[in-house]
Amino acid sequence: MTRIKRGVQAHRRHRKVVKAAKGYRGLRSKTFKQAKNALMKAGQHAYAHRRLKKRTYRSLWITRINAACRAMDVKYSRLIDGMTKKDIRINRKQLSEMAIHDPDAFKAVVEAAMA
Repeated sequence: MTRIKRGVQAHRRHRKVVKAAKGYRGLRSKTFKQAKNALMKAGQHAYAHRRLKKRTYRSLWITRINAACRAMDVKYSRLIDGMTKKDIRINRKQLSEMAIHDPDAFKAVVEAAMA
């Protein structure tokens, strides 16, 4: 069986990895070994932070809703409890947007939940 030399494929793979690490600091953007490790670590961070982003946004929405509720002398927990009991199904993202862009509609929801 003939021998297969892998120089071309290896060079192509190395070049692809180094190109993906463009913009990294120091040898992480220049050498294959460092770039490969940097990309693996970056991938781990990206995976984790895609999940963390969801938590962060939810807490932001809750904070905004709470601030809008407090202006109407209602606590966030009381609003959510009232909405659950009255079977008003609006998610926190929509409530947050409503509190910012349409305060009248938000006030109507709060009054309906507290009635």
